[in-house]
Amino acid sequence: MQKTLILLGMIFLVVGLLWPWLGKFPIGRLPGDIVIDRPNLKIYLPITTMIIISVIISIVSRFFKK
Repeated sequence: MQKTLILLGMIFLVVGLLWPWLGKFPIGRLPGDIVIDRPNLKIYLPITTMIIISVIISIVSRFFKK
């Protein structure tokens, strides 16, 4: 459990440091992401982005389990 928490903290640190450059990638603005923008309401449903991130996490977790 300790190694997992340390690894997770390091991942958060790296993502935090790279955040200015990560914002330039089209993650979150892919086709299939739903945006409803009305005068008093803004709803954002990143369906395609969530599927891609889920697949990447699944592949990485299978890699580390073996």
